[in-house]
This record gives sequence, C-alpha cells and structure tokens, in this order.
Amino acid sequence: MSKKLPRVSSGKVIQVLEKIGFSFARQSGSHKIFKNKEGIRVTVPHHAEKTLHPKILKSILRDANLTLEEFLDLLK
Repeated sequence: MSKKLPRVSSGKVIQVLEKIGFSFARQSGSHKIFKNKEGIRVTVPHHAEKTLHPKILKSILRDANLTLEEFLDLLK
C-alpha cells in the first residue's frame, strides 16, 4: 500500500523545490512558476499559505520528477 500524501502548504512545497534547484521564474495571478536549469517548469498555486489539495501536490511532484519518498526526505 502506498503512503498517503502529506497535507502541506505551498510555502513548504516551494522550499523543497528550491532545495532541488528550482528558482522562481514568474507569477501569473496566484500561481508561482518555478524553473530549473534543464528548463523543467513547475507551477505552484499560492493562496495565503492554505494547505494544498493532495491531487495538486501529486501533480507538482510529477512535474518536478520527485517521488513521494524523496519529497518527504527533503521536507525534513
């Protein structure tokens, strides 16, 4: 059985993305867009530190090529 996705805020997700080499590229409304050196783009909805829905987190992890285990390790 797979682990459940954690309930985290967009701020925590952004911290993890920055740890693995993503940097803020631009913002479109309430969505912050991050890119890494390879040109991979990840969009993070940023709504006053509200908790992200698990489906949104799953999409962000997929876009950033991160597994759940890698994300949890980086979250610490």
